Amino acid sequence: MQNIKIAVVILNFNGKKLLQKFLPTVIQYSSQATVYVADNASVDDSIQFLKTEFPNVKLIELKENFGFAKGYNEALKQVDADYFVLLNSDVEVTPSWIEPIINLMVANKTVAVAQPKILSYNAKSEFEYAGACGGFIDKYGYPFCRGRIFDTLEKDNNQYNEPLEIFWATGACMFIRADVYKNLNGFDDFYFAHMEEIDLCWRIKNTQHKVMAVPSSVVYHLGGGTLNKLSPRKTFLNFRNSLISLTKNNTSGSLILKITTRLVLDGVAGTKFFIEGKPIHTWAIIKAHFSFYGHLKATLRLRKEIKSNNNYKPSNDQIYQSSIVFDYFLKNKKHFSDLKKDLFTA
Repeated sequence: MQNIKIAVVILNFNGKKLLQKFLPTVIQYSSQATVYVADNASVDDSIQFLKTEFPNVKLIELKENFGFAKGYNEALKQVDADYFVLLNSDVEVTPSWIEPIINLMVANKTVAVAQPKILSYNAKSEFEYAGACGGFIDKYGYPFCRGRIFDTLEKDNNQYNEPLEIFWATGACMFIRADVYKNLNGFDDFYFAHMEEIDLCWRIKNTQHKVMAVPSSVVYHLGGGTLNKLSPRKTFLNFRNSLISLTKNNTSGSLILKITTRLVLDGVAGTKFFIEGKPIHTWAIIKAHFSFYGHLKATLRLRKEIKSNNNYKPSNDQIYQSSIVFDYFLKNKKHFSDLKKDLFTA
């Protein structure tokens, strides 16, 4: 790894306790990288803590809380590296977590993004919700993972230990070529948080690059450090941003038909929340759709801009050519291994 500049960049907002817990291990096992903490205008004493306890960590102080998407976009303007490693503040890394992924990316220039195996910090034999062993979407834009479909988390029995081309890599621990990130203007600022990594990976895949999962690298993710999984704000962002990503990046089949199908399926999800006594999440889904329709003109303009890229060459590989909703809830396909592999190629 000589002459390769690697930057591990942790985005922080009021996360002193998480930094206190996880940053020492990051520093210990990242000797070949420069470690940065980009602070999203925290109002706790994160900054003073970092200056006192970790003076060798490079600190980037942002002027306001930009969220995940714009926060990284602003922070990475100040980072000089060949490879960015975007790491959540609630991740415990392990020895040699960097080498397998960087070695793969150096050897294969078409790989622009990669992620390690993500296991749960609280249940270390299970895959973790946010990324597991690599992300995918179905043809309607619903995300799922190798090791996690909806709320079913698989045990890690080494069943997914082979490196694999995937559709999206988790923002909790994303390795990405700096030049590719910059050429595509990074994350979409509008997303704020959630689904922005899927959108970026989709745009990257549509420029003849690959996204990989490298399970020989392992990290443990606590999860819920930014927005709790049960937060209605997260529900709103997930549904709205997923619809925006589908509209911006979809290249196969009728977009109108897919959006119409999403309206029905999201309505079913909202009804399920209501029946479960969670009407605030039902309302979050309704608001997500209104927000999506309100920004539809701008989204279609972005879709046109994406297609005008000289390197634009759409690929539908790694998109599951069925409905993960139907397969999971009606056909009882709870594990990634239950899905037909030939349905991942268009």
